[in-house]
Amino acid sequence: MPIVIVVDVSLSMTRPVTILETGEVFQRQHLAIHGINTILDYLAVHSKLEFVALVAFSSLYEIVSPFTRDFDLIKAKLQQLEEFDKTCIETALHGVNSLVLEEWGSITPCQVILVTDGTPGVGSVSLKNLLNTLNQREPASPFPVPFSFPAKLSVMCISSQDDVGLQVGLPLYQKLVDLNGGEGGVYIPEGNLSIKSVQAMFQKHAELNFASFYGVLKCGHLCSQIILSPVPQPFSKPNDFESVKRSITDTIEILGFLDVADVGSPMAYSRHLVLPIASGKGESVPTGVKVEADSEDESTVDDSKMPSFCVLLHGALKVENMVALCLLADEWYGIMYSWADSKKKSNLMLTIFEPGISSVPWLGELDKLGPRDDFIAANNGDESISPFPLKPTEKRSYSQNTVVWIRQAGLQADILKILRHARKLPEKTQHFYKELNRVRRAALSFGFIELLDGLAAIFERECTLLPGEAHPDCALQLTHAASILRKPYSRDLKYNITPLRTKFINND
Repeated sequence: MPIVIVVDVSLSMTRPVTILETGEVFQRQHLAIHGINTILDYLAVHSKLEFVALVAFSSLYEIVSPFTRDFDLIKAKLQQLEEFDKTCIETALHGVNSLVLEEWGSITPCQVILVTDGTPGVGSVSLKNLLNTLNQREPASPFPVPFSFPAKLSVMCISSQDDVGLQVGLPLYQKLVDLNGGEGGVYIPEGNLSIKSVQAMFQKHAELNFASFYGVLKCGHLCSQIILSPVPQPFSKPNDFESVKRSITDTIEILGFLDVADVGSPMAYSRHLVLPIASGKGESVPTGVKVEADSEDESTVDDSKMPSFCVLLHGALKVENMVALCLLADEWYGIMYSWADSKKKSNLMLTIFEPGISSVPWLGELDKLGPRDDFIAANNGDESISPFPLKPTEKRSYSQNTVVWIRQAGLQADILKILRHARKLPEKTQHFYKELNRVRRAALSFGFIELLDGLAAIFERECTLLPGEAHPDCALQLTHAASILRKPYSRDLKYNITPLRTKFINND
């Protein structure tokens, strides 16, 4: 999951710290940089595919580095941090909210790591005052926690345990974590404050939150050691009379194969990239996962020439256009398939369903699936009968191209597309009216009635700007469309604007 590192650069972070063992003097900000580098080094080895962003804050916040996988770039940005004025936690949390929502939306879970010296700030912007006045805030300016997206908040305090400011701020930061849902925690260096104790604190946090998922993928007698990225999270969902909790085992077993058309697009709990563990790379595999040693020297083994079940499975699923049904835990299933993010590159992916044997309703109960040949034999060899519950034949709305106007550019692009077709009339008459009706229905669905009058005005203006060599049908169709858009019956979703019958087009 994406990671946001939020660094306090207020004046309190410049307080000196004397290392008792060596007598060296460091600022707390320098210790924080050492700790953040520890996390980045851990990610570079165990979670190379994670995106990390860096935010600095004092009374204001600054996005030092947007989300990136270039950890060396973030390390370089850390060395360029400058100290500013007082601490304002709310400003930083607002910045995190806006950054994540703009980049990932409100569904993607994120890790938020707040690095500070443990002091809660002073005055009206102090954390104590902010938490005490939560119930007095206006609805228009809510407190940014809990975040607008699923998040785990961890507070890393660069302070010794006997620091007076930490003793005041510790319960406040814990309350902030609890306000976000309790995911995460407050971390304090063990023993004296030093580079080693700070690095140990960050290393402990990284091992708890960013450890790779190592497992074994099995299909009959074939198997392969794999890594899942991002790490699958345990499932927890409270029901009316019980709480469902599941954790994925380290052995993923393939039960069988299905056509992509039969599976369709079921609801997913999470999606993960499946990567084989390369031999001789020095990966730290847990003791529970057995990696068989080859008789040859690992240093002389070329991974591109070694047989891999993951490569075989990926190629077979891609060529046959099928998915592999996998058992992840007791009554918890998923599917593996080949997914292409471009024309030249594809990956082996794992989609995890919600726990239960009926997570894909049109396939029936997943634990009762069997060989297709047995089903055909039981029906006297009739291959036309589907073994699954029938799916509706009509095309679902979510499988069609939908109109999305989240940003201004999307609306402008749709209007410009209509105008491009209008300038090529009469050859593009059908395309012009198809796009016009699509945008008109979307505007009616959103309640954006003013757009229809706006389109009519645009069409009338286009008529006056047409060049002399423009086809005469261009002005006729634009005038016709503008007049229909202003009619009351054009507000009906079931009504379609049809082309004006002229001598320039064939309306049969």
